[in-house]
Amino acid sequence: MSVGRFIGGVGALLWRSSDNRYLLLQRSPHKDYAQEIWEPVTGRLEQGEGFEDALYRELQEEVGLTAQPICILGTTHFYRGKALAENELIGVVYLCHYTGDASPRLSEEHTQARWLNATEALHLLTDSTPPTLWTRRVIERAEAVRQTLSLETLLSLAQEGYELG
Repeated sequence: MSVGRFIGGVGALLWRSSDNRYLLLQRSPHKDYAQEIWEPVTGRLEQGEGFEDALYRELQEEVGLTAQPICILGTTHFYRGKALAENELIGVVYLCHYTGDASPRLSEEHTQARWLNATEALHLLTDSTPPTLWTRRVIERAEAVRQTLSLETLLSLAQEGYELG
């Protein structure tokens, strides 16, 4: 078997604990994949970049915000289009704690940003495309983590380097 070649990706679901809302972004109609779907912050790793470095870079590029990763919500594997090696992506998805009050500054990659509670987010994510189903699972996982562990516990574990993924 040959060594795999794939794209590395990262996702950042921003959670604002002050009102228990998540940030979702609507992809631009001009994107090469999954046009106009709602998603958390996502992006591809640059050559030589680690997942957390990519996470912080993507947060700045896509929304101009800084947040603290508090746990890994999961990993993902999918094809950005046809099932070809050049479209294969392996990614890590983080739950990130946002404590600021700044509005997201959108890049050209997205047309809208909304802070939504879990119920509102799941009502928005109604189509059955794989990217939307993935975003639903990310929200559901975040809710399960938040209902199991307190914010104080999550922040303490993150500070000690536990990833909980």
